[in-house]
Amino acid sequence: MKLIIQIPCYNEAATLAPTVEALPRSLPGITTIEVLIIDDGSRDGTAEVAEALGVTHVVRHHVNRGLAAAFRTGLERSLALGADIIVNTDADNQYHADDIAKLVAPIVANRAGLVVGDRGVGSLPHFAWYKRWLQRLGSWVIGRASALHTPDATSGFRALSRDTAMRTLVLSSYSYTLETLIQAGSNRVPVVFVPIRVNPQTRPSRLMRSIPHYIANSTAAIIRAYVMYRPLRVFSVIGFVLILLGTLPGARFLWFYLSGDRVGHIQSLILAAILIIVGFQVLLIGLLADVLNANRKILEESLLRLRRMELDRPPSPPGSRSE
Repeated sequence: MKLIIQIPCYNEAATLAPTVEALPRSLPGITTIEVLIIDDGSRDGTAEVAEALGVTHVVRHHVNRGLAAAFRTGLERSLALGADIIVNTDADNQYHADDIAKLVAPIVANRAGLVVGDRGVGSLPHFAWYKRWLQRLGSWVIGRASALHTPDATSGFRALSRDTAMRTLVLSSYSYTLETLIQAGSNRVPVVFVPIRVNPQTRPSRLMRSIPHYIANSTAAIIRAYVMYRPLRVFSVIGFVLILLGTLPGARFLWFYLSGDRVGHIQSLILAAILIIVGFQVLLIGLLADVLNANRKILEESLLRLRRMELDRPPSPPGSRSE
């Protein structure tokens, strides 16, 4: 069984060496371990450092395309290289490399398709109190959206089986962590969270530039993914809420009308009509979105079969590659 450890990098020349050196050389149930560096348009010689460290594969983006794109490139390249299991970790040595064994074990035992490292975000000492609170809140929201128990939804330390990696579609340009969990829940992928350790922080997070920036981008990613995979539920809730709100001014108008006060109150009737009509329109949009969702599933299944056909070819040899 072949394991590829992928590391998305952007200007990580100073932190890459200890990260790579800490990676395991052997694991139970794994016959081959290879390291894949995705250099996302770095300007500090990250790719050259990776090659000097003797990593097995290096893929380069000519320009910085973001973490989600680097993760997506890593999955595609790992699958083409014949990986049976793919582990994703950060280049800043945030995660304890010895815990890769914990990530891989459930997949080797066929108990999971996706394994996520749980950092215990509610008690991390180097996280400010508001960041711990936001992490817990975000994990709870993702848990509701994905129908999974997600104690640490934003952890990038995760392992995917080959089948799960082929089913994973990352559409976000910001991050992959939240979207892939909602997608896994929708596709009924067995997901396991395992407790992991973290190393002392080497630099500030580049993904969380500020609290408003993080909240805005994470909220957009959650809403986009949830609407994509649960459209009927989203539009049904909105539609029924609008219809319910429309019945209130409608009931007010009827009350006055039946009480004999039949002059005026036309505003209530107009508001009721608008809300109820819009509510039914939203329900119809939900039905249409659900039909489109069924078509999306057919396209995803077709893409999965196409990927399997393409990946039956022999894996590419080790070396560098530009994207």
